[in-house]
Amino acid sequence: MRLVSTNGSAPECGFIDGLLAGLAPDGGLYLPVEVPRVTAADLAAWRALPFGRLAVALAGRWLTGELPAPVIERLALDALDFPVPVRRLSNELVALELFHGPTLAFKDFGARFLGRVFGYALAARGTHATILVATSGDTGSAVAHGFAGVSRIRVVILYPAGKVSPFQESQMATLGGNVHALRVPGTFDDCQRLVKTAFLDDDLASLHLSSANSINIGRLLPQSFYYVAAYLQTAARIGDPVAFVVPSGNLGNLTAGVLAARMGLPVSGFVAATNANDVLPEFLDTGTYRARPSVATLSNAMDVGDPSNFTRLLMLCDGKVDTLRALVRGERVSEAETRQAIRQTWQESRIPIDPHGAVAVAAARRLLDAHALGPPVIALLTAHPAKFGAVIREELGFEPELPADVADTRTKPNLAVDLPGPHYEALRQYLRRLA
Repeated sequence: MRLVSTNGSAPECGFIDGLLAGLAPDGGLYLPVEVPRVTAADLAAWRALPFGRLAVALAGRWLTGELPAPVIERLALDALDFPVPVRRLSNELVALELFHGPTLAFKDFGARFLGRVFGYALAARGTHATILVATSGDTGSAVAHGFAGVSRIRVVILYPAGKVSPFQESQMATLGGNVHALRVPGTFDDCQRLVKTAFLDDDLASLHLSSANSINIGRLLPQSFYYVAAYLQTAARIGDPVAFVVPSGNLGNLTAGVLAARMGLPVSGFVAATNANDVLPEFLDTGTYRARPSVATLSNAMDVGDPSNFTRLLMLCDGKVDTLRALVRGERVSEAETRQAIRQTWQESRIPIDPHGAVAVAAARRLLDAHALGPPVIALLTAHPAKFGAVIREELGFEPELPADVADTRTKPNLAVDLPGPHYEALRQYLRRLA
């Protein structure tokens, strides 16, 4: 698989080279030059497969020639060893549960797969790497656990102080070992800016910096797999299209879905459901991209004012606004509507949903009620509701229980280091001390 930069001035490279680099040398993000095709016959043959085996088949389409087939099988089965169920909320609306991995969020799919491929590639090349990640919540915990204990890898995670949930913080700041958590006094956008600056700093070359954010192409590919799994569980007949409503912040999840559609998955369209940070809906309305400071909301992992994956998304649509509009529509959901979706889903289905999933469900119901979206519609639930227990308690009067195997994270010592400010020199000095 050959990769090209969204900025257009870096040479093409292979998948492993792009994965290890994270960011292209011209500052762009990598995308495949060609997208492998999936046929109706493929989908029919895969319909009875458990998710792990489906992941092996899809990974093989992307990575044949990059990794030996037995390695693809071993890594995919080891990384993606948890279920991807759908639950029906109504005759027209289905919820896709993406929180059954070890950190209870959809980012486990990409982080676990990426960590295993990284480890294999570094061992094969006899080298090492430092994974540098900015997070607004779930990415940090997923990357921390996906890479914890992997030899030849050091992980440094930047997160905005006071703007992630206590449980999210405990998941990434209590591991220690090869995982280093940095608390930044600022926003997610500040963290993301610091990370991007570090990648372009030649003085840090000895660290072999790379990323496990959704800017890394190795994160997006396995995320596309669950769109196929959802389709196979939902479509009445192979070939019938479905619509996806995706809670959207940094746009990696949406971009992965568009990749699945470009492979040939029958999709009638996507809805980018956002909170007040409505950069993409505004762009679809006006044709003008306007980055701005992020606004804090209940759905904090979506509090992004300058989404990195926008350039990828537009490039997958040939750089044309009208092509993007034909595939994706934007819907902004208020805090009141988010809370109402949590209450309504519990009242009607006895299913607690987290604020991010609630944004998707609210947008889906709005469009279904207006007959602006045809069924079946699949809304993505991206995090376990227990990760946002305080919000759920406010709306439903109780906190969902955490699975027993992760609940003890909250009692472990917090090992995070505080940066003195959202200034690059502070991060640079910290990274140089690690070298």
